[in-house]
Amino acid sequence: MWYVKNSAEYDFYHTWYYHSLDQTGDPFLFIYEESDNYIAFPLLNRKIEDSEFSDLTSVYGYTGPISNLKFEELNDEFMENFKRTFLSFLKSRENVSVFSRLHPLFHQNFLMEKFGGVYQNGKTVNIDLTIPIESQRLKYRRTTYDAIKRSWRQGLTAKETREPEDIQIFKDIYIENMKRVGAKDYYLFTDTYFHDMVNAEEFDCRVLLVYHKDQAICGSMVTFTGTIIEGHLMATRTEYLAESPSKFLVDEISKLGRKHGMQHYHLGGGFGYKEDTLFNWKLGFSDLMLNYSSWRYITDEVRYNTLVQKSGVDEHTDVDFFPLYRYSQTLNSLK
Repeated sequence: MWYVKNSAEYDFYHTWYYHSLDQTGDPFLFIYEESDNYIAFPLLNRKIEDSEFSDLTSVYGYTGPISNLKFEELNDEFMENFKRTFLSFLKSRENVSVFSRLHPLFHQNFLMEKFGGVYQNGKTVNIDLTIPIESQRLKYRRTTYDAIKRSWRQGLTAKETREPEDIQIFKDIYIENMKRVGAKDYYLFTDTYFHDMVNAEEFDCRVLLVYHKDQAICGSMVTFTGTIIEGHLMATRTEYLAESPSKFLVDEISKLGRKHGMQHYHLGGGFGYKEDTLFNWKLGFSDLMLNYSSWRYITDEVRYNTLVQKSGVDEHTDVDFFPLYRYSQTLNSLK
């Protein structure tokens, strides 16, 4: 925990508590230190089915390494020493591969490109909270701003809360939303998940609800970390979709962020980080796009290829998935 809190840049995704909510692997923090400086890398260790090997992955969200220095300030010798030590650790633990989603707001590529295996996955959308709200609204797409103005005329209000009954209201709206769009069970989070997120001690998580008169019609779970707001989850009741109250909510959250001195309201990307309808919806608020990358590293080529062949997946497939030997297993788990 100390290493996360004392990093020059980090997000709630890097915390131990958030990692502990993920049941797909065993969380740990790899730490490399030289004098007063360090690089830390939060990861999940997963056993590979029907083998004595394991691999490493990241939690859902934007993680990657962190340091007490910004990555553009790290010197080459320090980064090369980290690389050598980390690779030695991977081999000693018989880890076949490593996958990590990198954070679009941090310059982690300076370090990870030392290893190779950095892949450009797409774009995310970010709202700059350092400019006045009036300047932000000038960047709104016309249909986006029209929906917000309509919400103002209808008298919609936003409520910031951590109350258990409000968390449950948001959870119900979210689950209804996910079932409507046909989301897999993976995205149908439990009651415990929602309450644990909001009550976490390692990061600041809040629920915001939009009300039409006395009914909650839309909501979002957001986190405040350093200067970053992350729009973690958002959902709208089916009968109010046509009114687009979520656009009003984004505007309200951006106002709240300015009140608390935040600099970024990170909306994220499209589904699977594609430039789809969700991504286009987010572009209605901001033209500020960030590059989103992932790190995909194979520690042992021979074992990796053997596992791919054993899984029955064509190693020459153009499927964008890593590690490839988990592709069929992941598809089955999402059915």
